[in-house]
Amino acid sequence: MDTSDFRNGLSFILDGDIFTIVEFQHVKPGKGGAFVRTKIRNLKTGGTIDKTFRAGEKIEHARLDRKPMQYLYHQGDEYFLMDTESYEQVSVPRSAIGDSVKYLKDGTEVSVIDHDGTIVGVEVPFFAELEIAETDPGVRGDTASGGSKPATLETGAVINVPFFVNIGDKVKVDTRTDSYLERVK
Repeated sequence: MDTSDFRNGLSFILDGDIFTIVEFQHVKPGKGGAFVRTKIRNLKTGGTIDKTFRAGEKIEHARLDRKPMQYLYHQGDEYFLMDTESYEQVSVPRSAIGDSVKYLKDGTEVSVIDHDGTIVGVEVPFFAELEIAETDPGVRGDTASGGSKPATLETGAVINVPFFVNIGDKVKVDTRTDSYLERVK
């Protein structure tokens, strides 16, 4: 496979690690050869780097399988997941899940990324509905457009919410940006 096959979400092997393309841009300068500027994410570490490839450069494609699993519990830095079809349980290190671990609660459906029989990553859903466990109480006169306050969710994650949100309210959160979306009935 070469750089003309690049698209967002494509996975490939580089220096023994598996990377996924977050974004890319073909550049054809007036002088010199064309190249592809990319932002890629390492699936093992979760870190992103910028890398430039020459146009037509060959890379090794990584075949990744995604399958749904259910989060059960964690013990230290090991997180236990269950295959929803075979009921087989597997454990993955915290590093395979990354920062999204703060949105996991018992029974959450996750997507496990597998490469040649080895789990290289776990993706949590983009949106989660969680209950507010701790926040300052709302005061009469606080409005929906009047700023925000920190709130701790039932999983321990801390996000900013509008003043009218109180303890016990259920909120919808974007797990990619750690942001409050709406209050859920």
